[in-house]
Amino acid sequence: MTSESPQTVELGRIVGVFGIQGWIKVFSYTEPREAILDYRSWLLGVDGGWRQVDVEAGRRQGKSVLAKLDACENRDQAEALVGLDIAVRRDALPGLDGQRFYWTDLVGLEVCHTDGRRLGVVGQMLETGAHDVMLVEGDIQRLIPFAMGAVVQEVDLDSGTIRVDWEWDE
Repeated sequence: MTSESPQTVELGRIVGVFGIQGWIKVFSYTEPREAILDYRSWLLGVDGGWRQVDVEAGRRQGKSVLAKLDACENRDQAEALVGLDIAVRRDALPGLDGQRFYWTDLVGLEVCHTDGRRLGVVGQMLETGAHDVMLVEGDIQRLIPFAMGAVVQEVDLDSGTIRVDWEWDE
């Protein structure tokens, strides 16, 4: 168990076991799902802290990802991990180009219209297929497409704001 609480990004959750040799089933939040296996060191959320584990092997299987963790040698040990969140240290994520953002960085940002109206705060990001969508919580809830250039004019992580050009019916 780590004593400090590093800045982390959740990438998935352990949802089951596979076989008798300690393999786990993972529901991955990454795209593609098996990209979670690119990180060979995971943090598991245990008792309000993080415990580091190493990933020995893994593969995608259907909608799940299977992984074999160090020190997890049998089904009983794997079952004890079911329900735990999987995260990595923030600094382990690759840098982005300024036109793409990690969802975790967008949640909590203030959303303002280009005319200056405050619309609320990003409470959640949703995947819809065509465009990701921001659930903006303010005086009312709004669903605003996260379409850079077309709707989202600027994301300023330093000031904690997103400027949008979006009309809606009130």
